[in-house]
Amino acid sequence: MRWRLWLLIAPALALLLALFIAPLLHYLWLSGHAQSVVTGLEPRPVGAQQWLRLLNDGRFWQDAGQTLRFAVCSVGLELILGLAMALLLHQPIRGRAAIRTITLLPWALPTTVMALGWRWIFNDPYGPINQVLQALGLQPVGFLANPALTWLALVWADTWKTTPFVALLLLAGLQTIPEDLYDAARLEGATRWQCLWRITLPLLVPYLLIALLFRLAQALGVFDLIQVLSGGGPAGSTESLALYAYLNAMRFLDFGYSATITLGSFVLLVLLGGIGAVLWRWRPLAGEWR
Repeated sequence: MRWRLWLLIAPALALLLALFIAPLLHYLWLSGHAQSVVTGLEPRPVGAQQWLRLLNDGRFWQDAGQTLRFAVCSVGLELILGLAMALLLHQPIRGRAAIRTITLLPWALPTTVMALGWRWIFNDPYGPINQVLQALGLQPVGFLANPALTWLALVWADTWKTTPFVALLLLAGLQTIPEDLYDAARLEGATRWQCLWRITLPLLVPYLLIALLFRLAQALGVFDLIQVLSGGGPAGSTESLALYAYLNAMRFLDFGYSATITLGSFVLLVLLGGIGAVLWRWRPLAGEWR
């Protein structure tokens, strides 16, 4: 009986091996070999030199912090706004199907097209926002020239695009909650807020976790949005780990170190996931200490 189960999951395992494990092993081999226009494109063993370089690379750690900050802020906003959007779309209003379709349009747009659009909107001085400011007699704002404003622009653009995806997942979860639970709660005198906190949110936890998992994986690997909208600037203040690995491979032609950066990012992701899992597992014990 067990061999039948393995036979059923064999295609998925083969796909995982081809698309994930094999490239990961190749990156691991490449991280131990120097291959660049400086050292020569013929790979030569260098041992742990690439990893020592990574540990002492301040730009890598800066980009790691910037990537983590971007992921936490954008995903947090998307969960909050996606929940609000899902609750609104779940209401029995006229034209609900058309409204749901319209709200999904940002998510359907390719990221590159969306980023180009927001780059034009934030342009100084020809973007629509600055055109309105100048029409009101105000000075144009260099959104993409100020590190803080550029970072906010990136978070906003990512939130605008992917909030509908989160809303779609949570809307699917809302439709699985029986109306009988709400009817019984109202008979007991429960208010809308009590129904939300006692019924809706607890039953939406699995869907919230799925949305969190998908969005964190995408946000921690963000590349195209930053590459098109800000290029990692100004002065590298919005550069992500994926963009840093890309620059080393495609601009500096340092393929060995680019592979090391990619593996380092993967290790950091695994460590963060492990820390989060430990904290979640010990959450009941923490509650007892309180």
